[in-house]
Amino acid sequence: MPPPRGWRYGAANRRTNEMKLKDQVAIVTGAGRNIGEEIAKLFAAEGAKVAVVDMDKPRGERVCTTIKGQGGEAELFIADVSRGEEVTALIARVVARFGRIDILVNNVAISDNKHIFDLSEQDWDRVLAVTLKSQFLMGKHAAQQMAKQSTGGRIVNIGSTSGFVGRSRALAYSAAKGGVANLTRAMAAQLAPHKIRVNAIVPNKIGSPVGKDEFDPTRPVANMAKRPGEPKEAAKAVLFLASEDSSFVYGANLFVDGGVSAMDLS
Repeated sequence: MPPPRGWRYGAANRRTNEMKLKDQVAIVTGAGRNIGEEIAKLFAAEGAKVAVVDMDKPRGERVCTTIKGQGGEAELFIADVSRGEEVTALIARVVARFGRIDILVNNVAISDNKHIFDLSEQDWDRVLAVTLKSQFLMGKHAAQQMAKQSTGGRIVNIGSTSGFVGRSRALAYSAAKGGVANLTRAMAAQLAPHKIRVNAIVPNKIGSPVGKDEFDPTRPVANMAKRPGEPKEAAKAVLFLASEDSSFVYGANLFVDGGVSAMDLS
């Protein structure tokens, strides 16, 4: 018996008219692992053409292969998004390949995990460049392309609860993620006239730690859910902000943290 009309094989066997991102072009940075990987796969399942951006070629290729194997469309782009000239070239390559840009997810980040006495100037500069500066650079150049298209777009930044509290370690990372929170608000204010919505999610202890591959689902966490978050849960929140489901949401920092930010941990 043939499938009903409008049915699409792969991409999670979704009907095409149910897909939230059908035929849209999305860039996801740091898409080779953890939250970025799950965002890329979910976006593809929802009908997006995904530019998988990562410095690690084998990881990026693995994600693209998975997406294609499930009936989606993706291509790997290798770029250091903390460098302006590479970002400019990346945006041009994505447009040349897919024709446009509708969605940007600024996910890539690195951490220092150091006390201020142990943190070098070089450590500080690198963490701020990758974790904060990259969001400015990608946001600027992707938004210029979105504005040029005159059809608007969505930008979702990935923050962290580390940007809202003082930590006994990870000084540069905390500073960078604090910057992401207000960068998101400022970008939202400046880009709204161009029909570009900018928001962020604020995760806490989701998947493996920043820069690491190991994920221990049994590690103790102090939150209301009583468990670590899963990358797929963060990806679903990003999908909400990248889709028309959030059409009246601007400049928000959406906490996806198991409720830890609302708890009294004293």
